[in-house]
Amino acid sequence: MTSSCSVPGMNVPRSRFPEPEQDLPAGEGEQRVVLAGGCFWCVEAVFQAMDGVTRVESGYAGGSQATANYESVCTGSTGHAEVVDVHYDPARVSFGELLRVFFSVAHDPTQLNRQGNDRGTQYRSAVFYETPEQKRVVESYIRQLDKAGVYPEPVVTTLEPLEAFYPAEAHHQNFASRNPYQPYIMAVAAPKMEKLIDGFSDRLKPEYSGAGTASKSHSDSGSNPA
Repeated sequence: MTSSCSVPGMNVPRSRFPEPEQDLPAGEGEQRVVLAGGCFWCVEAVFQAMDGVTRVESGYAGGSQATANYESVCTGSTGHAEVVDVHYDPARVSFGELLRVFFSVAHDPTQLNRQGNDRGTQYRSAVFYETPEQKRVVESYIRQLDKAGVYPEPVVTTLEPLEAFYPAEAHHQNFASRNPYQPYIMAVAAPKMEKLIDGFSDRLKPEYSGAGTASKSHSDSGSNPA
């Protein structure tokens, strides 16, 4: 991963990103959505801060188990994308609300097979759906964003059926939280977190409200990259 100061929609206010016209019913029990939006370190940091999100795990989806490792995925030839597996309580945050943050803060959905200086299909924008209902809601929201002209370019996010999710290596988990002063995290994740705090302060866990760094403070904040 290479440093990039590009932040999706930095000058686009939250009000420009409409509430999804369609959403999933609240239902009961924990639900999940698997999202790809470039470097999983940074996307993970965004969703970990959201109230109602119970667990976020970085990993790989789109390829085979044999190539579900960081070294192979970095070649861009495995079919895998870097993804985050977001588990959430639908009574506290809806699928549509998660999509709104995904498309407005977590990444730039108009960049094809890249995010900033990170290039390759492993950095593609994608939603890996588990059900036809998830697919329908995402398709509807993409049409809504394009129709509203939120971005000057069309959304290129792909919808791919989730065949399997493969957790990433242990040292990639909670990376931004453990390494807030690592240069890539400061350049890419921290501005996203600032935008999340500015635009969605009412949707954050209490410990993240008003935080000014990539994540809440940790005693090992000066640690080296994993």
